[in-house]
Amino acid sequence: MSGEILVVPKNAQGHLFPCMELCKQLLRHGAVCKITLLVDSDVASSVPSSLAESPLFKVMDLSASLSPKPQGSPPGRQYDVLARGIEAVLANSDPESGRPSCAIVDHIMHRSQAVFAKFGIPTVTFITSGACWAAVQHAAWAVRPGDMRPGEVRHLPGLPDGMVLSYSDLQQRRHWMTPRRGSGGEPPEAAKVGSRPQMMMGPPLPGQPAPWVEEVKNSAAILINTSDALERPFIDYMVDLIGKPIWGIGPLLPEQYWRSSESLFREREIRPKRESNYTDDEIIAWLDKQPPRSVIFVSFGSEVGPSAEEYPELAMALEELAQSFPFIWVIQRKSGPGQPEGAYFPHGLEGRVSQRGLVVHGWAPQLLIMSHPSTGGFVSHCGWNSTVEAIVRGVPILAWPIRGDQYYNAKLVASYLRVGEMVAEGYPEARVEKRDIGKGIQKVLCDEEIRRRSMELKVKFEGGLPESSITSLEAFIRELILKKSS
Repeated sequence: MSGEILVVPKNAQGHLFPCMELCKQLLRHGAVCKITLLVDSDVASSVPSSLAESPLFKVMDLSASLSPKPQGSPPGRQYDVLARGIEAVLANSDPESGRPSCAIVDHIMHRSQAVFAKFGIPTVTFITSGACWAAVQHAAWAVRPGDMRPGEVRHLPGLPDGMVLSYSDLQQRRHWMTPRRGSGGEPPEAAKVGSRPQMMMGPPLPGQPAPWVEEVKNSAAILINTSDALERPFIDYMVDLIGKPIWGIGPLLPEQYWRSSESLFREREIRPKRESNYTDDEIIAWLDKQPPRSVIFVSFGSEVGPSAEEYPELAMALEELAQSFPFIWVIQRKSGPGQPEGAYFPHGLEGRVSQRGLVVHGWAPQLLIMSHPSTGGFVSHCGWNSTVEAIVRGVPILAWPIRGDQYYNAKLVASYLRVGEMVAEGYPEARVEKRDIGKGIQKVLCDEEIRRRSMELKVKFEGGLPESSITSLEAFIRELILKKSS
């Protein structure tokens, strides 16, 4: 295993894909050693054959190292199960093959760092989201917000002027690891069973530091799925805070997405087809009939969604605007783990808007839709992957966060980059209504300043992975891998 890089993603698609792209970029930019992706069997099949065929890349199923494989474990124990699998792999490795250069560990999987330390393997934390959530989370603690009152805002020293802390921001703690009341998603597994402190718990309670600061203390360095163009001030804040090397090496998007800026991206090239009521070709044919930058794309990802009361408000807003702003609305067959099939579906909506809207039930080719010139705006939960996919294509965002780092990503979009809007004033305490949604959609589709800023930011990514990110990748390889191997 001498000179080898081990990569440990969280057992979820939204974390696996950035980790796979990181593996590709490491191989592309000089990591002349073997890279092993340590995953559970649940996601191992999602690794594309094109990556698995590389002579320097290997996928190792951690569950195969456990005998017998645990069955029916509570979801919150997956971290312990994977950690045991990692320990079994390391314990059974050939001692003559040498020690890996390092292990790159998804920040959610930070507890596995203790396993690597046991075997003398240095770890590097990989934050698959951006830097804003970490910086704002700590800055919010530093201003001691425990005595804030409704309507009050406080500036966060060390961060850009637009990144203020409001009283409503503090209320997000109630929604952080669980969705807002009645929402279509479900809390992350560990939060349900209370088995571990969460890294992304902010804003922190008064008098308590951001949890991530403690959780990265044993890491040699941090890699973040972001770039200077998106979040340089937030990266600098983190560097000043913890005094470790921090490299922005993103946004980590599929190579085909970078190459297809002037043509449609065919998502089936890299991701397996999933169940849907529309084919890619049908969606393209519909988009081709719409005016440039006129379509509003609505998608909340595969795990979360608005509240049961807000879904009908969204349906009414889209129907009311359809003659001016056609739409594609993606509704997952399950809006979250444990949610019933068909929890909400706007029956009859497509018929009433008559070719001015598509309701996609199930999976949709998001990268393809985002790449189409007819797409002019994106109603999003602001998961990090979705956020950067929209930014890279110059698509303004109507931010409707549901849980977790989505709140901070939304603040980045609306308050710092200013390439979008929050869905409603006073959100998340206030329920989102039809008028809020309609006003927000018109704002992101028609506001010339938002569009101008979106297009200016898009230009910075037209050459593919930004030069600053390539430089950071090469610095990481040089400092943390090649020197360790020599």
